[in-house]
Amino acid sequence: MQKKIKSALISVYNKEGLQPIISLLQQQNITIYSTGGTQKFIEENGGKCIPVESLTSYPSILGGRVKTLHPVVFGGFLGRRDVENDLKEMQQYKIPEIDLVVVDLYPFEETVRTTNDEKAIIEKIDIGGPSMIRAAAKNFQSVVVIADKNDYRKLENILSDSGAATSLEERKELAAKAFDVCSRYDIAISNYFNETDFINPFQTEKKVLRYGENPHQAGLFIGNINEIFEQLNGKELSYNNLVDIDAALQLMSEFKNDDSQKITFIIFKHTNACGVAQRQSAAEAFTGSLAGDPESAFGGVLICNSTIDKKTADLMKDLFFEVLIAPSFDEDALTVLQSKKNRIILKLKMFPGKRQQSRTLLNGLLVQDNDKGNYSEWKEEGGKNATEQEKEDLIFANLICKHLKSNAIAIVKNKQLLGKGCGQTSRVDALRQAIAKANQFEFDLQNAVVASDAFFPFDDCVKIAHAAGITAFVQPGGSIRDKDSIEYCKENNLAMAITGMRHFKH
Repeated sequence: MQKKIKSALISVYNKEGLQPIISLLQQQNITIYSTGGTQKFIEENGGKCIPVESLTSYPSILGGRVKTLHPVVFGGFLGRRDVENDLKEMQQYKIPEIDLVVVDLYPFEETVRTTNDEKAIIEKIDIGGPSMIRAAAKNFQSVVVIADKNDYRKLENILSDSGAATSLEERKELAAKAFDVCSRYDIAISNYFNETDFINPFQTEKKVLRYGENPHQAGLFIGNINEIFEQLNGKELSYNNLVDIDAALQLMSEFKNDDSQKITFIIFKHTNACGVAQRQSAAEAFTGSLAGDPESAFGGVLICNSTIDKKTADLMKDLFFEVLIAPSFDEDALTVLQSKKNRIILKLKMFPGKRQQSRTLLNGLLVQDNDKGNYSEWKEEGGKNATEQEKEDLIFANLICKHLKSNAIAIVKNKQLLGKGCGQTSRVDALRQAIAKANQFEFDLQNAVVASDAFFPFDDCVKIAHAAGITAFVQPGGSIRDKDSIEYCKENNLAMAITGMRHFKH
């Protein structure tokens, strides 16, 4: 059902893009109601409007906290044009019909990002704005609501091309977007008071994916991936690409402020690192990471924390991989890498600043803080203290292990991942898998080190690892049988560091 706009209430904090709408409203002889700064803006730009105060008989009070909260205003939004009693009451109480509501909200999220002044933040909690938006959206049968300046162009088209008339479908679509605006706003306020950063699905960019984890599953990404990356080449990112990319960024973020000045290269497959190396150049780091498991690298996601130069690009050009991520690329390197049109090349702009992780399960949402840090203490409990090289490798291995699926074991030597066991139902199986991987690619495990994401429940792991050539271990401790592993290390002059920080990952 087409309905013509005859009157409008406009009250916006951000006046950008408003002038063309004012002009079109004037051309259509639409009555405009306004207040405060918006009224001043309209009048300064040659427009005519009726002050809301003339309807309510109340000025803006309490420092601007109360301006539009009045039955005459909200009756104009909520009055049902097809209900005879509503129309009688509107006439009785001199309530005008308001057909268009253009309202935005105080910039609460921006204020939280730019100041810690609680008083300033609280004053940016809008009360009247969300109330007007919700009221107008509720009555979409008769009222058009614009709550986002991104919809100004749509409103301009309605006013110029459609004779200021709207269909029910248009009004309902705009109402849905308006409720999203309010939902996002309320979640942002709740996050502030609860000191959380729950990712908000409302009024956020939504991208339909080709499919989900498998072809028979629908997939959707909610968020603005362009804040994180610039895509320089390749096909559209898939659901599985995004999951692996997130895992890659989580591990690489551990090395973004690394003070060793060395370059880290990581290869991921199904969210687990299968190759990691830290070297003086990107080419050396890539070669070291690929050597860790060249079979699993096929179809993987690659990430480096340094510029990709042509030498590195030449080394990887014949490897089939899905995604390559780096902060920058030399032009001649890009030429080499872009030779495969489907190969996804991502220039990293920033690491996501998430403080929390969430997942849906059962009939709710599970939320936890990110796993921050490597170790909370460093207690040398073995038969000897770790050498300087062993300690560097233990710290490196523990970071890698932290990002493997539990139960997890990482074997490292000279800042290179030699073998890993992950996703196993017992720790000793994870160790056996890690040793088998290292042996498969003929690594020398003499003087290598082992990291475990959780405590050793028995001494079988240290015995098996020692037999393979391992000389140092790092684990969080906490088992009632910690002493069994510690005693074995003491008897065999092996290093064991206890960190006090477990790193389960499910």
